[in-house]
This record gives sequence, structure tokens and C-alpha cells, in this order.
Amino acid sequence: MDTPPSRRGFLALAVATGALAGLPAFTATAAPQRPAEGPVADPRHQLWWQAPADEKSLITQGLPVGNGRLGALATNDPGRELLLVTDATMWTGGRNDTLDSDGQFPYGRDDFGSLTLLARLTVDLPDHDLSAVDGYRRTLDLAQGVVTTSYVHAGVTYRRQLFASRPDDVLVLHLTQSGGGQYTGTVTLGGTHGETRTAADSFAGAFPNGLTYGAAVTAHGSGGSVRVDGPRIAFSGCRELTVILSGGTNYAPDPAAHYRDPSLDPLTLARGKVRAAARHSAGTLLRTHTADHRALFDRFGLTLGTSTAEQRALDTWERIRARARDDAPDPELEASYVQFGRYLMISGSRGSLPLGLQGLWLDGNDPDWMGDYHTDINLQMNYWMADRAGLTPCFDALTDYCLAQLPSWTDLTRRLFDDPRNRYRNSSGKNAGWTLAISTNPHGGGGWWWHPAGNAWLANTLFEHYEFTGSRTHLAKIYPLLKGACAFWEARLLPTTLPGTGQEVLIADSDWSPEQGPLDSKGITYAQELVWALFGNYRSAAAQLGRDADYAATVGALRERLYLPVVSPKTGWLEEWMSPDNLGETTHRHLSPLIGLFPGDRIRPDGSTPAGIVAGATALLTARGMNSFGWANAWRALCWARLKNAENAYRLVVNNLRPSENGSNGTAPNLFDIYEVSQGRGIFQIDANFGTPAAVAEMLLYSRPGHLELLPALPDAWADAGSVTGAGARGGFVVDLAWREGRPTEVRIRSIGGTMTSVGYAGTSRTVRVRPGESVTLRDFAS
Repeated sequence: MDTPPSRRGFLALAVATGALAGLPAFTATAAPQRPAEGPVADPRHQLWWQAPADEKSLITQGLPVGNGRLGALATNDPGRELLLVTDATMWTGGRNDTLDSDGQFPYGRDDFGSLTLLARLTVDLPDHDLSAVDGYRRTLDLAQGVVTTSYVHAGVTYRRQLFASRPDDVLVLHLTQSGGGQYTGTVTLGGTHGETRTAADSFAGAFPNGLTYGAAVTAHGSGGSVRVDGPRIAFSGCRELTVILSGGTNYAPDPAAHYRDPSLDPLTLARGKVRAAARHSAGTLLRTHTADHRALFDRFGLTLGTSTAEQRALDTWERIRARARDDAPDPELEASYVQFGRYLMISGSRGSLPLGLQGLWLDGNDPDWMGDYHTDINLQMNYWMADRAGLTPCFDALTDYCLAQLPSWTDLTRRLFDDPRNRYRNSSGKNAGWTLAISTNPHGGGGWWWHPAGNAWLANTLFEHYEFTGSRTHLAKIYPLLKGACAFWEARLLPTTLPGTGQEVLIADSDWSPEQGPLDSKGITYAQELVWALFGNYRSAAAQLGRDADYAATVGALRERLYLPVVSPKTGWLEEWMSPDNLGETTHRHLSPLIGLFPGDRIRPDGSTPAGIVAGATALLTARGMNSFGWANAWRALCWARLKNAENAYRLVVNNLRPSENGSNGTAPNLFDIYEVSQGRGIFQIDANFGTPAAVAEMLLYSRPGHLELLPALPDAWADAGSVTGAGARGGFVVDLAWREGRPTEVRIRSIGGTMTSVGYAGTSRTVRVRPGESVTLRDFAS
């Protein structure tokens, strides 16, 4: 095996890609602005429950809060508030650059690593047992980013608010009452990795991989006493109590320093953050937090219709169950599900690592699949929603992650990909650029198996962000990543002659169509479509930036020679394996061969794609079925939206709203999507919580650079009247759209960089020209 690169070598790669300039870490920050007033709450965005979460079922019942880096699940139990706290960088494992005997990466919690919990925080109120209180209610305010718990005990109304502030980088739990009551109890902070405690208000620890971490808590009250009592903080007779927690790790986005900042002391920093926050009142901290949260949340609005008074009277869990039982549209609930996905994105994707399989929310240190980043759907699907639903800044975490990992991915590809034991190695004998594994971690490492086409899918995802934003700064950042992916495929593609035609085409080397079929098929549709899109995106990037004209021409010539899939004469489906035979599961969860329909855009039902290809794609999508796991339903919904089949798309959205009971597929009481692994055993995977809102957005607005289509897949359930505001559109636009009786009544198109686009509806089209920063409003759409 080659000697690993020196720090200087990694530094050169990082500087070339701009990797050191992006992803922030746990660090000191400037004092935030303190607004004098907070935004007014809107009951439309409040979810509520009549019972607290069971500690043993936090992943399905606990309410999530987060500031983009710190996340927590809360029980909201009157007598014992438990918070399970996660930091996005709290990872075991490491670079994982020694291959197994089959030429693939190891995939365990010690070698590849796993996301784990940072801390447990409990606030015990011994006389507030659930059986002794009345009128219990807990609320998640999606717009404000606040969890509120209220109940009556001995004639006194007690209330607590929980929020995760990004400006102050802390979790805050504020307990109040009205009616002359008081709080007496304890606060206990502990780690989850056997840390040795030396103080009641803090702890620190370290993993064998060199990651150090720490957490600290403080509490202060009014009208009583707060003191250290052994391993706990005790409070007695307090009219109000405020508990503040912070913590983090010494992770840094620097591959040359092994993704660590040795100068950072997480414990000292955590103590400083809680002390700084404690200088301000809980009201001030709350106003600061809500102003920051609302600045993102309010960018996008959605109305899908009006629910009934009977539906509104139900708590959130009963409402989800009633929606499935009665099979009656509940448009306000359906809109709230979209906004819940946006809430998770705001809470989980700012200023740190991107969202993986479970985002920031764990109930233990052994999440399935390590809570990692799966690059054959999960990581990409998590970010389809961001630009479409007004959360463009939340996309930056994905960009910064990829740039920070690129030097490591490039090095691993150079040293390990052509290992003779790797079934996916390049049979050309050439090696260039970079690729990655199906699973990736934050330490530059891969897990499970090599995933050659994953580089193209990530590169295309990052380029699509440019199409939404028109940001040349972003395009310049990702340009080395795009070029490196093209170099990899230039070395990997194989010439082959098509039987019966004599035509020579280029096909992908041996690969696996995720996650089924033969392990070593050449020319799989998944890879062919992704590389076709990659080459086109690279050429556009090179032209926009005025770079590498000769290499762009080379890539263009390769693209012209790429084999593109055909329809099987046996099945009538678009082929998945460059074979007329179906070599896998007919109803398989992955839609790998339909990646050219969505998220790709090569297959279009608008006449620009041969009708036979569209028919073959439609037939394959039909065969895959209408009932799968949550993220698979979301992908199906997006594909049906692209095919303008509104009712199929809507049915798949509704399928994901079915209640998950006894571990079945569907929505848990806390709205997390549950994936049934085996009968009675379900796990949380967050991608459906993001993919389903993306599908709703795509049903209401289709876009590609140069064209917008209004209401391409509006279902009957939402047709009476509705609106969407702040919807992102490729080409550099933001769209506000209102409709009535199934057709648009008004559309406002704001330019964030785009200048011209056609706007289509029901077969009609008009051209719009608008200057950057300005807008145009259209009315009078023909039916």
C-alpha cells in the first residue's frame, strides 16, 4: 500500500479545492444582536400532543430541537424532563483506509465509526409526577422553534419552554408558573461513554480517534436557591428556573490535521458559552433565538386548503391516525408535514456537518447504519428540499462537507480504488480524480462498499444548487469537485460495440445498481444517466467560469459517445442493467434506473424525450409499485410529479403520513419517518421527512433553467384554493403562486440572478424577462 500523503500534500489538495474555507466547527462566536421584541406566534404552525414521551420510545415520541450543530430529543415529562443531546461531529472511528479481503471498506463502529450521543440532561421534579397533574399539553411551534409544555398541579399552572439557540449556541430550558407555585428538584448532566465526572456542571472525554469533547450546564432561578449538591445541581423554592447547556467537540474541517483542532478545548468553550448566555434573561435568549429561526422559516409559506373543525380539534397523533382511518384529505395537516420537514432542516443543517440518516437526533449510541451518510440516496434526498422550500442557506452544510472531504476522497481513490481485490476497480488500468463509498463519515473515510457513480450524484446535486441560486461563488467552490469526478470517469469508461449495430459507445465499468441485482454489471443505467448529467454540468460550469475550454471539449466528446438506456422488448420497462431481462426485484425500493427522470432531467414528458423512453420509464415506475418505505415513497412521488400524474404523487405523499404503529412504515407520533426493517422493528430515517416535502414542492412548481411550469401535478385534494410563497426555481428565481379551482390565479416571479424564462401552464407558455433583484406578476391563465 502506498504511504499516506503528508500534511503538506493534504494541505495542497485542500487549498486547491477551497476545502479549508468552509465548514465551521464548535468555536467562539461574536455576541449576537438582541431584538427588543420577538415575532408573534402563529397557531397554524403548532403541533400538539396530550401526553409526554416515554423515555424508552424517545425516537418515535420525543420532540426534536436543534441549532444546526446541537440537537436534542425531549420527553417533556412533568416530573422528569430528559434531554438526549447530540453534536453533529460526535463521531467514533476514523479514516478507515485499510481494505477488507474483498477490496471493500470495513464497516463497524470502531473502524468506520458512528454518530453518538454527547450528553444526557435530566431535570427532576419529584412532586410533579404525571399522575398528579391535570390539563397536560405539549406543543412544537415549527415557526418559532420552541417546544412548550404546560400542565396544572395543585391549582398552579406550570409551563416550560425548550429551544436550541443558534446565535447563543446553547440549549435553553425555561420553567415558569402562574398562581404562586414553585420548583424544587435537581439538574443532572452526564455523558454516555463512561466519562469520569469531576464537577456537577460539566464533563469532558476523548475517543481513541483523538476526538475530544465536553459539555457544561448552568442553572439559575428566582425566589429560591440553586446550589451544587454532589453530582447534581439542586434548586429549591424557585418561582422560575432557567437551565442552559452547551457542548461540542474539537472536530475541524481540516484533512491535513486529521479533522481535529488540537488548540480547541471543548470543555472550556462550553463553559464559556453557558456563562455568556446566562448573563441574559430567558426572555432575551428566546427573542434572539426566534428572530434567528423565523428569518429562515418565514421564507416559505404553504396553504393547501382548509381542514375541518373536527380535524383541527384533534391532537397531532390522533389527527395522523384519523387521516389514515378515514382516508379523507386534511390539507392543513399535509401542509404542516411539509413545514415539519423545513423545521428539521433549519434545526439540523446550519454551521456544522450535513444531515445524515438520522439527522441530529439519536436515542442511543448505536444508530442503525451508524447514522452515517449514504451516498446512494440518503444524503442527496436530504437536500432536495432545501432550495425548493426557501432554505437555500441550509444547503451550505452539504457543500462544505464535500469540499472538506474531497482531499481524503481523492487520496483514497488514488491509493485504494484499483486494489486487485476490488470488484469495482477500473479494468482500463487507469486511475484519476476521485470517488467515494456508499457510506461516508466526517473523517474522510468510507464504509460498506465502493460506490463509483456516487461521485457523479454528489457533484450533480451540488451543481443543481447553482442552478437554483445562480451563485458563481458556489460554482467556483465546487468546480474542482466537478472536474475531479469527470477525470475519474474519463479513466473508467470503456468502449464497447453494440450488438447488431456496430456502433461503438462508452459504458461504465462493473458496478451494482443500488441496492439490488448483479454485483458486477457493466453499463448500468444508474451510472450512465449520472455520468451523462455530470459531463453536461461540468461543461456548463467551465463555460460560466471561463475555465479549461480544451478539457470541457474533451468531456463533451465523451458525453456524445455515452450509451443511454433503451426500453426492454421483454418487459416494456426502461432497462436497468443494459439487458432486456429484469435481473432484480420488481418492486425494489430504489429507483436507480429512473434517476434520469428525477432528480435528473433527461427524461421529460414534454415531447423533448422520445415517447418510447417516457413510456418505458412510466411502465417501470408503475411496476415498482405504490407502497414502499418512506424515502422510497417520496422518490416515487417525485417521479410521478415529473410525469404530471398528480393523483399518484398525492397518494404516495399520503402513504408516508400513515401512522407508524408497532414499528410499521409510516409517521411516528413525533412525525419522524419510520422504516420497518423487520416485522415489528422500525427505525428512524430522516430522508423521507425531507423527500416528501420536496415532492409536494415539485407537484406545485416544476423548473429547469429557462422554463417554469405551474401546478404540473396538483391533486384534486388541494385544487379548490391554495398558495405557495418563496418556492425556489432553477434558473435563478423565487416564485409566489396562488390558485383556485385547479388553475393559477396569480404568480409572482422574483429574480435572484435569472433574467429570462418561459412560464407554462396547461399547454400554454409565455416568456418572462426580469432584471436580477426585481419581479414580475402574471395573471389571467387560460384553463
